[in-house]
Amino acid sequence: MTPLELRKRLSGVIAFPVTPFKGDLSLDVDGLQRNLESLLRHPICALVAAGGTGELYSLTPEEHRQIIETTVKTAIGRVPVIAGVGFSARLGMELASAAEGVGADGILVFPPYYPQADDDGMIDYYRAIASATKLGLLIYSRDWANFSLAMVERLTSIPTLIAWKDGQGDIRRLQMIKHRVGDRLCWIGGAGDDMVPAYYSMGIRAFTSSIANVSPQLSLDLHEAGTRGDSAALQRMMADYVVPLYAMRARRKGHEVTVMKELMTMLGLKGGAVRPPLVPLRSDELEELRATVPIWQKVAPGKTLKTGV
Repeated sequence: MTPLELRKRLSGVIAFPVTPFKGDLSLDVDGLQRNLESLLRHPICALVAAGGTGELYSLTPEEHRQIIETTVKTAIGRVPVIAGVGFSARLGMELASAAEGVGADGILVFPPYYPQADDDGMIDYYRAIASATKLGLLIYSRDWANFSLAMVERLTSIPTLIAWKDGQGDIRRLQMIKHRVGDRLCWIGGAGDDMVPAYYSMGIRAFTSSIANVSPQLSLDLHEAGTRGDSAALQRMMADYVVPLYAMRARRKGHEVTVMKELMTMLGLKGGAVRPPLVPLRSDELEELRATVPIWQKVAPGKTLKTGV
């Protein structure tokens, strides 16, 4: 898939699958495949393998390769597979090259290990990783990778850069960047499912979803309601499902992954454990999450009920 072909596919729900680990924290490849098969029964537009929800920073290069390869083989061309890469320029290049070798369609570049780097150094970081493959490149603006308008415009000089995934949630700043850069990039809402109303109000028509792990249909309903401008439907879904879940995720650092994995397990999927430095839920937190299971069972994988109508 060429970068242009990938860009054309990036409209709708881009799922961010978890990486399931067994009790001994080893990689659960069978569990990953099972989760993906359930997810792919729904018309998502792309998968990000080994992303943030997939605990990229906890993986070895060999585990990373296994996850990308398993995702590609399970997707069997139904949707593009985008590999999360990063760490350092050199390691990022190796991960990107290996991902291309096992059939990935694009790469999503996370911020480097060094925070608050100089702009020239950041340009070199992204250019180096881009040079390792012919794949379409998506930049994930999160944490300390929070760029000025001029810097984003400089980054568009990278030939394979096709998309910008916003992980900051600063709508005012994103609006200014989007106005300056225009359609040179595909814009992806990436700060959370709870930001869909804000993203879609400014014309964005793709978002990365961790909620797709537990309810692909809810994620699709969010996209559809946002696309048609149905604010009443969006607000119902936010109030009934999204905001309460995100409130639980926000209570402790790293719980945006832990809560999703535990809820998956409660719904009969393969959530699995989290690796340090992420921490498991306490017993009281587990009980609180378990009380929400009847609500999530209504929109669990396999359900086709439209929640927004």
